Amino acid sequence: MAEDTSQEKTEEPTSRKLEKSREEGQVPRSKELSTTMVLVAGAAGLLALGPWISERAIRIAKMGFSFEREAIYDLGSMSAHLNAATLEAAGALAPWLLIVVVAAFAGPLSVGGWLFSTKALAPKMNRLNPFSGLKRMFSANSLVELIKAWAKVGVVGTVAWLVFTFYFDAAMSLQHQALRPAIGGTLEIILWSVLYLCLSTLIIAVADVPWQIYSHTKKLRMTMQEIKDEYKESEGKPEVKSKIRQLQREMANRRMMADVPEADVVITNPTHFAVALKYQADSMGAPLLVAKGSDEVAMRIREVAKENNIPQMQAPPLARALYTHGKIGEEIPEGLYVAVAQVLAYIYQMDMFIKGKGQKPKKKPDMPIPRDLRVDPEPKA
Repeated sequence: MAEDTSQEKTEEPTSRKLEKSREEGQVPRSKELSTTMVLVAGAAGLLALGPWISERAIRIAKMGFSFEREAIYDLGSMSAHLNAATLEAAGALAPWLLIVVVAAFAGPLSVGGWLFSTKALAPKMNRLNPFSGLKRMFSANSLVELIKAWAKVGVVGTVAWLVFTFYFDAAMSLQHQALRPAIGGTLEIILWSVLYLCLSTLIIAVADVPWQIYSHTKKLRMTMQEIKDEYKESEGKPEVKSKIRQLQREMANRRMMADVPEADVVITNPTHFAVALKYQADSMGAPLLVAKGSDEVAMRIREVAKENNIPQMQAPPLARALYTHGKIGEEIPEGLYVAVAQVLAYIYQMDMFIKGKGQKPKKKPDMPIPRDLRVDPEPKA
């Protein structure tokens, strides 16, 4: 017996599946990349803005220790000193905090894009299931997280050792310098070391991003049956679509039948086809096809035409050509102008004869049909 592979999730997720997953707040995210971007931006910001921040820190210190003895006993004066120091500290840290906030938003946006979903905030009871928790603990994702943790320890440890080796002589030489230059040199070594350590985590982040995308896509994979069900759900079941098309045809036929009483002539096959035409010389450039049909629809057109005293004329070749090449609500094909003009002229002469205002037409018109518009009748069974 052949193995049923329809239940195996081997197919890539459809666009509808991805969209639904996004609506539920499920998109690929790399915590490693987000953390790395915040760390690197923070370290680079401190390195770039360090002198500016330290200058304002010195100013805050001077403000905190430079005041009159009487101010100690004046609560208003001390409050003013505190407010001024707070504003100075906020102004000193604001640019650096802005850099960190931008990096905090840029990390998630770079993988998965912007997303706000209330469904992601809803509690999920399956997470309280201890068996599901054990399954997650021993899953492939947990193994990858363990490998990443050890890799971070190894990479950061290796870079830390290299940085320590690189700055060892410079750090030792600081003990021979004056206090102020030594403090500046120490801060510079610390900031550069922190930046290098933060940059080392990029190695893990670069490896984590494709893994998160792959893991997310794999989790959303679908079976062939799921794809078929989704197609039916989005496109509609065949029987429902068939019923809708049937209703649409019936509505179109009713609208078409409502226009038949306005026709000037109905040209028939005589039984298989019927075409209703309308022409007003003062407002139309060519006759308009208002209705057409075959078999039962053709019979209904003839009945409506008879009920409303619309002239009918048997012209099988012309009826077949108009039915095949004409479109409802549009002018007839240009190649049939002459044939239809002859029919309309014949109907007009016959109408005048019936009213006693003219002679009876001697014979029906020839109604020439161009070769490219001819439609041969179906062979008899």
